Amino acid sequence: MAKQTPISVAYGDGIGPEIMKATLDVIQAAGANIETETVEIGEKVYLRGVETGIEPDVWKSVRRTKVFLKAPITTPQGGGYKSLNVTMRKALGLYANVRPCVSYHPFIRTKHPEMNLVIVRENEEDLYGGIEHRQTDQVYQCLKLITRPGSEKVIRYAFEYARANKHRKVTCFVKDNIMKLTDGLFHKVFDEIAAEYPDIENETWIVDIGAAKLADRPENFDIIVMPNLYGDILSDVAAQIAGSVGLAGSANIGDLCAMFEAIHGSAPRHAGQNVANPSGLLLAAVMMLSHIGQSKVSMLVYNAWLRTIEDGIHTYDVFNEGISTRKVGTSEFAEAVISRLGELPKTLKPVSYEASESIHPWQIDTNRRRAGKSLVGVDVFLDWEKGSPDDLGTALSKVSNGPLRLRVITNRGIKVWPNGLPETFCTDHWRCRFTGDEGEIVQPGQVVELLRRVIVAGFDNIKTENLYLFDGKPGFSAVHG
Repeated sequence: MAKQTPISVAYGDGIGPEIMKATLDVIQAAGANIETETVEIGEKVYLRGVETGIEPDVWKSVRRTKVFLKAPITTPQGGGYKSLNVTMRKALGLYANVRPCVSYHPFIRTKHPEMNLVIVRENEEDLYGGIEHRQTDQVYQCLKLITRPGSEKVIRYAFEYARANKHRKVTCFVKDNIMKLTDGLFHKVFDEIAAEYPDIENETWIVDIGAAKLADRPENFDIIVMPNLYGDILSDVAAQIAGSVGLAGSANIGDLCAMFEAIHGSAPRHAGQNVANPSGLLLAAVMMLSHIGQSKVSMLVYNAWLRTIEDGIHTYDVFNEGISTRKVGTSEFAEAVISRLGELPKTLKPVSYEASESIHPWQIDTNRRRAGKSLVGVDVFLDWEKGSPDDLGTALSKVSNGPLRLRVITNRGIKVWPNGLPETFCTDHWRCRFTGDEGEIVQPGQVVELLRRVIVAGFDNIKTENLYLFDGKPGFSAVHG
């Protein structure tokens, strides 16, 4: 007998223990060659004073097994509790969140009977870096971080996944008509990597019109790759319009570890009632089995699940009079799937993973040249409420030193000095841009001296951002207005 693959298992909170038991019952009945190692995460751990909801032993287990099957968890209400999922994904380098969104028409109600797509979401950065600050009485900020390596990893994974699983097209959603540097980088990297896969069609949409097209004609998409926030939102939307968020599983893939979970929450109101649908976690386990090289078992489980759905044996959340034949609870649904192991669906398309190719991991380009970097100015952010933009411009112009001169002031990103419009609403948060003459290089010491003069003049400097040229091109946004 082949050696068992160890996996870490967390039963979670709410409905978690019920759907995890059902899931493990099914995959073990199908012959999954696994050795489970139970770990504790979630609400009880949070309430014991562990702000991440993750006991130290969990890290040891997951780093040892490299595979984590996780049921939903409950985060206690109130502030001070970190997102367990975000912590796990970032700490373990789980950069790609893979979420298949499939309709099971006519057995699960949907307006999109031909929908069958996969969303590959960047999983570690973007606004989910969680770097936020309150800067003034009125203004809060959240930093959006997009990196070239982070973009390269997830985009290359999307194309590799497409090739390995015989998909025809990869689509990118971004908002680079507004966020020209951050989303612009993601788009640029997408184009670079797409050129390496001439056998796979590629396209890019601005995320708002792309989301509208996704909601209207999802059958036109195959694989969609996008930054973290858009992917989080639109994968839930896609799962719901396919039929139900409760049917969707997901994989979180890294170079060394992987985590598998349902995309829905812990639903504590339904806990202990034997009514929850285990399908999302079960389909996540199907993805897990393929990941650990047990594709035959994965295929056996998925086809039995399809046959169960096809036979109209449904839990309450997808039960539909006239289509469903029997409403069952969590354990009964698992038993129905087990009884159909070895059977194929008659109407729905059977699944087969045997032809899949391997996915080649991302490799950093060690030959890539670093861009030349030149300091040309500084954005000085102030907390200020002592008058109009013109008053601020007049007062602040007096602190200019050396080549650094006040060129423009913005409020919430719109220019208000010089020659601002009186209709523009302003808060107490001001960005004041100091630069030399066109392209003039300045020294770090000159920036330090400018900041000293700003503070001596009585201004409340809350933040600075140095302005750089990279290979002669601005590494900062232009001023609007």
